[in-house]
Amino acid sequence: MSTTPDRPGPSDTGPALVAIPTYNERDNLERTVEATRRSCPDVDILVVDDNSPDGTGELADALAADDDRLRVLHRPEKQGLGAAYLAAFDWADRHGYRTVVEMDADGSHDPADLPRLLDALTDADLAIGSRYIPGGKVRNWPLHRLALSRGAGVYTRLMLGLSVRDVTAGYRAYRLAALGKLELDTVTSVGYCFQIDLTWRAVKAGLTITEVPITFTERRAGASKMNRSITVEALRNVTSWGLAHRSRQLRNLFGRGRIEA
Repeated sequence: MSTTPDRPGPSDTGPALVAIPTYNERDNLERTVEATRRSCPDVDILVVDDNSPDGTGELADALAADDDRLRVLHRPEKQGLGAAYLAAFDWADRHGYRTVVEMDADGSHDPADLPRLLDALTDADLAIGSRYIPGGKVRNWPLHRLALSRGAGVYTRLMLGLSVRDVTAGYRAYRLAALGKLELDTVTSVGYCFQIDLTWRAVKAGLTITEVPITFTERRAGASKMNRSITVEALRNVTSWGLAHRSRQLRNLFGRGRIEA
């Protein structure tokens, strides 16, 4: 892991904001918020709800009424994970935060790992909670989900030439200043491809990235948001980005050859 000694640690940048996007997560949200409070009492929490028909937004409002460090951002309709996080990043920037964390509402991301993610930002711009480095684990996933995740990671790393082991990971912490270098206004990824997109942008922008081992556990309740369209989006985008990346490499290689000749 490369380091930047003059980079301030998270404790020097004010409270972190934990962004939790929700759509039909009423059965999980309260436990996730309570666990986050126990793990990191000083963080602020932003629930980004996409007008959940099960009443998740109303529950979030009730929780916020008893917690002055919890806010709720209501959006009019379901617009996808990527759009929810982009809205959270913008909210964090407008309210003066310098650190923002992505966390799922369904209990798959253990808030007990949050302090280590934040500590990792002492020497990094992006700290990824990784399932696939030594110490990382996946619990209670069916074999086909694990195979899909592993396969997507291998394909993405090969196509884009990435060294990040868990490129699709959704539990991560960013410095807001670093996010400002990623041209977020051009991001169009909707589903879980959003995580690949931002990782790829971070690498191209020269950000310092570190991976922190976490234990990922299958959701407690409710249905997974993974579907065929999300998988197709990721495959299509990664293939397009990868072909463009390899094409640039070849042009650069042959360009140097002509100059040397």
